[in-house]
Amino acid sequence: MSTFATVLARAENAVEDGNRAPSQAGVIEGANPTEYNPKDPIILFIIQAGLIIILCHLLHWPLSKIRQPRVIAEVIGGIILGPSVMGRIPGFRDAIFPDASIPGLTLVANLGLVLYLFLIGLETDVRFLVSNWRIASSVAFAGLALPFGLGCALAWGLYNEFRNDPGLVPIAFSTYLLFIGVAIAITAFPVLCRILTELNLLGTTAGVVTLSAGVANDVIGWILLALCVTLANAGNGLSSLYILLACFGYLLFLLYAVKPSLKWLLQRTGNLDHGPSQSMIALILLIALTSAFFTGIIGVHAIFGGFMAGLIVPREKSFAIKVTEKLEDLIGALFLPLYFTLSGLKTNLGLLDSGITWAYVVAVTVTAFSSKVIGATLAARLSGIVWRESFTIGALMSCKGLVELIVLVRQHVLLHLKPARILSTRTFTIFVVMALLTTFATTPLVTFLYPPWYQKKLAAWKRGEISWDSDAPTGDGVVSEEDLTANSRIGQLLVYLRLDNMPSLLGLVSLFGKEPVDQVSAGDGKQEGVVENTSEPAPSRPVRAHGLRLLQLGDRDSSVMTVSEVDEYTKNDPVVNTWRTVGQILKVAVSGEVATMPETRFPEALLTKSSDIASDLLLIPWSGSESLGEPQHHHSESKLSSSYISFTNSILNSPDLNIAIFYPMSSTPGQYSSPQSPERLKLQRAYSFSDIHREIQPLPVKNKAQRIIFPFFGGRDDKLALMLVLQFCERREVTATIFHIMGDEGSSSSEDREYLRRVSSKLPAGVAARVEFHFTPTNDASEELVLSACGSLCVDSGDVSWNNLVVLGRHGSAGKLSRGGKAPMRTSHELVDCLGDAAGILIGAEIKADLLIVQAKPTTS
Repeated sequence: MSTFATVLARAENAVEDGNRAPSQAGVIEGANPTEYNPKDPIILFIIQAGLIIILCHLLHWPLSKIRQPRVIAEVIGGIILGPSVMGRIPGFRDAIFPDASIPGLTLVANLGLVLYLFLIGLETDVRFLVSNWRIASSVAFAGLALPFGLGCALAWGLYNEFRNDPGLVPIAFSTYLLFIGVAIAITAFPVLCRILTELNLLGTTAGVVTLSAGVANDVIGWILLALCVTLANAGNGLSSLYILLACFGYLLFLLYAVKPSLKWLLQRTGNLDHGPSQSMIALILLIALTSAFFTGIIGVHAIFGGFMAGLIVPREKSFAIKVTEKLEDLIGALFLPLYFTLSGLKTNLGLLDSGITWAYVVAVTVTAFSSKVIGATLAARLSGIVWRESFTIGALMSCKGLVELIVLVRQHVLLHLKPARILSTRTFTIFVVMALLTTFATTPLVTFLYPPWYQKKLAAWKRGEISWDSDAPTGDGVVSEEDLTANSRIGQLLVYLRLDNMPSLLGLVSLFGKEPVDQVSAGDGKQEGVVENTSEPAPSRPVRAHGLRLLQLGDRDSSVMTVSEVDEYTKNDPVVNTWRTVGQILKVAVSGEVATMPETRFPEALLTKSSDIASDLLLIPWSGSESLGEPQHHHSESKLSSSYISFTNSILNSPDLNIAIFYPMSSTPGQYSSPQSPERLKLQRAYSFSDIHREIQPLPVKNKAQRIIFPFFGGRDDKLALMLVLQFCERREVTATIFHIMGDEGSSSSEDREYLRRVSSKLPAGVAARVEFHFTPTNDASEELVLSACGSLCVDSGDVSWNNLVVLGRHGSAGKLSRGGKAPMRTSHELVDCLGDAAGILIGAEIKADLLIVQAKPTTS
């Protein structure tokens, strides 16, 4: 009892003396959340981070419309929050960014910078430099040497003009010269890669050369920056040598000891095949932080250790991309805005208050931009690239972006070993303005120098298809009606690969598979319009089908890495690999690739690729997805998506290609799923393995057969569709019924009927036996279309499983089908305008068959 009384007495004395615990009630007791508390800094940090992130996103939204990188918004946001704008409001800086809080904000930002440099190391693929080393090294060297030399000359004026600014420390002019030269000569590889992707230039000569030279420029630039840091931190020349040797030895240790060990461990644990586990991500981060720690303690900044650690992560099976996907969101969404906003906070535009200062702004900007353009342009031209393409390469190499600002901030703060700076705030502001202007100018300048029409003309000229001066084709680019009839066999096919309709698409592509024509006489199955023909068909080459899978370019670094490592990504893409494997089974010579770009460029990419490979037909599968991206789960029962209709119209508006739109109606989602009770649905929601409790019936093994129905109305689209149907019928399991639906057109119907008779008379015997021709006059073509199509469908019977396909010419039925007849259109006018009148009627009638809508390129009379 006496002990309790003693404790109580001491507590009362403590209260009387004022030694009580601090209040924890916060704003409830009147505390100010913006008041910095060094023992609990998280509250003010959240306010700072929230303000920075919101402002950066608000600025990025309008800038993204003109294809400007996010770093522009982040630096401008820092300038707005800094002394140039918001800092002029009395009390703003003391309330939101007090001096006491800056070290904590800087610590988090620099941790993010180390991790971001690790991501840049992941993105830097030295294989680009190796595969294009000759032209890449020349462009990179010229793009570094000339700007570096002019930057060193400019450093003399900057050094003498601003050496008396407050807060500077004495530094040797040689070190200052090296800093300025690197700042002028550097190129931003990450921003450069994104610009190339957004402008769809990666497949061009300019894109390949710039990407390869950018890798070399990036690596050399970081080496030079490390040298600058070493010279600035070292007390004497001998120490600088020791620091460089230690750094080089550590890099060799990473390459020849850590990298093989890490790869062995990834293979042993299966992470290389299945992606990094959480434990492996922790190990990789530990390697990056350890590397940053080592380079930091030897006198080179920690960011170089992070960069070197990124270089050793394996690239096989897209492992580096998968690691980036795990880390990039937090780094890009939080850490980087903090870092670059801090650089903006150090920028004071108010210090640009004299004529000589603005003269140096102009001089630095013009020197940095023009020297890069001139050096890289001349190197590219001497390597055999045409002038305009060489100027494009030079303009791309002038991009500064993130790397430039990192260099500037490192110089401004002068690293961790010195409390003062070697760049004054005024000089730092001059270079930030230069970085913003050169980065901002890259995209519009490249768009002007290298527009799509010039790319197409240049590619055609290099292939020898046109004369450069007159643009006249070396051969006739259109075909006649007779050529369409006699030589319209599909030999080269380009297919747009989508995950959500691969089964139906592969079924259609199987009809192009090579197979000997059945030599059955047509005598036992002659139909009206079929003439017996025992001539042997000429041997045909296998159809070559190239699949192109398009992925949307996001704002993540992993999307950019997918672009820069597209060959490796293509090898491991499951959709492309499925396409290749099934294509071999189907006896089709298949190839495939993956491309990443903004959705707005999907139509352009398909049309350009089709022209590049000289495809005879571009095959586009229909999708009901609300976007061009590939949904993991299809929940919509409707296939009418306005975004996909717009995409399809963009494809169909091309006048130079044969195009087919595949509309799979018989394979809608859920067709083969059996109805389930609400209790079963509840179990499925509760257990992901519910199917283990019930037997799943296997699909029956049946012989596959294909039934093709083709309503022929006339016109070039229908004639190409007819040739396509007859090519399909070269396979033994395919039969076709061709209806000539004749209205009141008079002479045109007679000409079309004569055309069909002429084509049928030239059919090989085996094909003729499987093709039926019907000539059906009618007063209501719409009703006849539905009756003929529905009446010709085949249903499964016995051991035969039938797939029904209706082939239509897009414009063949235009003006011949009545929209107010007995079979009115029940689909939207938007879809009818896209796919044609016949397709609109059949879709509205919900016919149980797939549709293939064909559009032919223009022909000559």
